[in-house]
Amino acid sequence: MNTEPHTTNTPEYGVGDNSYLAAGELPGLTKLVNDFYDIMDDIPESKRIRDMHPDDLSESRQKLAYFLSGWLGGPRLYRETFGPISIPASHSHLDIGAKESDAWILCMQKAVELQPYEESFKLYLIEQLRVPAGRIQMACGN
Repeated sequence: MNTEPHTTNTPEYGVGDNSYLAAGELPGLTKLVNDFYDIMDDIPESKRIRDMHPDDLSESRQKLAYFLSGWLGGPRLYRETFGPISIPASHSHLDIGAKESDAWILCMQKAVELQPYEESFKLYLIEQLRVPAGRIQMACGN
């Protein structure tokens, strides 16, 4: 009879830097973010949220990649570069309701599907991203 505890090779996402590593560290996050904004430019469902961004997305791309780095347990690049952030408060001046939140998640789902992530991480990541998306919506009063 085997008395050793059952172990798995699947990392526990949300612990330490496991999620950051699963996302491919900064190069993987940069690819995710670039795909995300490219999709936002391309699909009609996201026109309203795309219009909330500047024409030049360079800084938006960097800010999102840097935010995700720290949020997923990696280096806190956003804080180091831009200072502290409250995601809901920084979006509270925008008119973001359920439709806009859903469009953001749709763009992110499409971008995540393009990544070479483990399927379990793809599901985990989208589930986790719904939390700040919902908080932003609440901060906007919609």
